[in-house]
Amino acid sequence: MPLLSANVLFQNTTLPVSVNLPRNPKPLLYLTSPKQISMTVSSSSSSSSSSSSSASSSSSTATTTTPITLEAAKENTGSKWVEFAKKVSGEWDGYGADFTIDGKPVELPEQVVPEAYREWGVQVFDWQTQCPTLAEETDNHILYYKLIKFYPTVGCEADAATRHSAKQRFAGGIKNTSSALGYDPSGSYVASWPFKDQYGREKLEIEHCLMDPANKEIRVRVIQVTRLNGEGGLSLDGVRVFSEQWYGPFCDGEQLGACSVRESGFASTSALEASKVTGRWESKRASLVRFGGSELVCQFSADEPQNIVRDEIGLLALPKQLWSVFKELDNGETLCEVGWLLSDNTAMTSRCIMFNNGILKEATISFENLLPEV
Repeated sequence: MPLLSANVLFQNTTLPVSVNLPRNPKPLLYLTSPKQISMTVSSSSSSSSSSSSSASSSSSTATTTTPITLEAAKENTGSKWVEFAKKVSGEWDGYGADFTIDGKPVELPEQVVPEAYREWGVQVFDWQTQCPTLAEETDNHILYYKLIKFYPTVGCEADAATRHSAKQRFAGGIKNTSSALGYDPSGSYVASWPFKDQYGREKLEIEHCLMDPANKEIRVRVIQVTRLNGEGGLSLDGVRVFSEQWYGPFCDGEQLGACSVRESGFASTSALEASKVTGRWESKRASLVRFGGSELVCQFSADEPQNIVRDEIGLLALPKQLWSVFKELDNGETLCEVGWLLSDNTAMTSRCIMFNNGILKEATISFENLLPEV
């Protein structure tokens, strides 16, 4: 039987999906020479901040006070953006899958699945993906990425990979398609992406990108697809999960990874046990960003640790030790949380609070420890 290149179910058994070969950090194959992305900046998209604090120094004869200038504050913000840009930029490839609000994987459309799979009774749930990402290391605070999906193939030839679709996104600049972006120097970020579906309904994708704290070449992106209700509030329509690894410097997807992808399909693998993430948790390290001003792109800043009680209301268990929480709070706002269980008692979480009109109010990224029962 030919080697299968997508995550599949065959006679109730998950078949191997790809050959996990080591990847060269340099491109294997270029369709054309790498190109630059033009990301023109509008005056409303660049991020700046000011500070009124002061520092003092003393000597035996005099004491002087030097204020922190606006330029110094901008330089600090700029340096954090550069750290973020270095970690988030590059060629990221892996697999992606959609899940229902009940946590069931969504099968790929029949028209994209090779006939051989259908003849064998194979179900295909995962897209092989590339996600070239670029944040320029300048004062232009613009994040760009392009999500590329490939048709499932039978066999494993690098030149056999055929693009099914490619979707570009910009946060910041005159090409902006985001309503908010919060970035962290670690390379993690949150973003909201408003759009209209084919029926003209207002929808919003809330994206959580979490960088593996133990390996900066591994990340997960979880997107909560929501719908704006006519009378206010949000409803969850589904969840998209992408498990990705860094492949090399940014070249806008011109290289073909194909068989060298180190990730494998995951949609039909076992989901997280919900009981492992419920209970009392304490955030040891937390960063917070608040939105609502004129700035579209904002930086996470250190926040105070806090205790969190997590129950199973609105909790959706996912593969890859991931989970999603989506529920309405008592004040009418909506909690959109994504978590990644790193060990039996430690986790990384991204929590967004949404106003009932779909505007992102604030977001927190934190590392949590499970507290003992009392």
